[in-house]
Amino acid sequence: MKIMMSAGEASGDMHAAAVAAELKRMMPDVEIFGMGGADMRKSGVRIIYDIENLGIIGVVEVIKHIPFFFRLRSFLKEAMMREKPDVLVCVDYPGFNMKLAHVAKELGIPVVYYIAPTIWAWNKGRAKNIVRDVTMVASIFPFEAKAYKEAGAPVTFVGHPLADTVKPSMSFDEAMDHFHGDRDKKRILLMPGSRKNEVTSLLPIMLEAAENLAQKENCQFFIPRASTIPESFLRSIIGNSSLSIEITEGHQYDLMQICTACAASSGTATLETALMELPTVLVYKLAPVTWFLANLLVHVKYAGLPNLLMGREVTPELLQDRANAENITDILLPWIEDEEKRKKNIEEIKEVRKALGSGGAVHRVARLIVDTAGAVHGRKEK
Repeated sequence: MKIMMSAGEASGDMHAAAVAAELKRMMPDVEIFGMGGADMRKSGVRIIYDIENLGIIGVVEVIKHIPFFFRLRSFLKEAMMREKPDVLVCVDYPGFNMKLAHVAKELGIPVVYYIAPTIWAWNKGRAKNIVRDVTMVASIFPFEAKAYKEAGAPVTFVGHPLADTVKPSMSFDEAMDHFHGDRDKKRILLMPGSRKNEVTSLLPIMLEAAENLAQKENCQFFIPRASTIPESFLRSIIGNSSLSIEITEGHQYDLMQICTACAASSGTATLETALMELPTVLVYKLAPVTWFLANLLVHVKYAGLPNLLMGREVTPELLQDRANAENITDILLPWIEDEEKRKKNIEEIKEVRKALGSGGAVHRVARLIVDTAGAVHGRKEK
């Protein structure tokens, strides 16, 4: 069996890699290729386009790069025509992957969409395109599966992969040694995102907040580098900061385990920190035009996945104009100074893991991919 995968950013690369590894375990002879990054490559995927060159978000930003995305889609279409995969697996990155799914449909290649477009939050018009082009949606949230079913899309609820994967690989003491954690300091995690424009927007205000915290408490700061962000890029923003900031590689959940509090960009990171029971403030900014359109189109109350799951704000959100150093400091400082306030937030975010349900999502997705490819090609042979 030959499988093509398409992931466009670090979190998608991570989820696709886990599925690829499971497919390799189930079928050692399976051939997997596609667009992705370092994690997929480590899982045995033959990368034909490296996503380090991507990382664009927002209406204005995407418009500037339309010619590039046309060329990329044509490149991947040529790959599909040449390689003739049994199935295309789209992972997140909906603005691009929805169009790639349509290309696959026209070529007669079945499509499984994993980490599907958030039709329950905004752009419900995408549902009709899913119905038209996608053979099966592998849904990660119960409310998402319900929305797709109501839209008439073929959908299977597989559960969320982070319920399986978010756990430390080291003991607390081992992690402290690995990351050179200082027991006399409050250890603060800064996660400015996996796209360059996110990091450019958010890291400076996170650093300013870090300076505020360092003036009040003895702190140690860590930035885990996303695979899509070069270390030199992070260091160019950190510049001549007087703070002691360590850029880390790998073992992200072990790092979360030893930290006191976190400031993170919106996205998968806030769900990961909630599952690791790390008090986190969500920080996010968009280009003004994108923010204006989002306010018109978004139909949910919260930006953070933990808050959407719980139906209340267990992870404080600072969006757009509220995303500044002063507000970040005001939220993090009580967790750093008062252990009881920190424990109170931990009790709230503990409920997130329960809301995600049982594990086994990665295996169910892999099985669904194999079954979908087999069913479609079985019908063709009759």
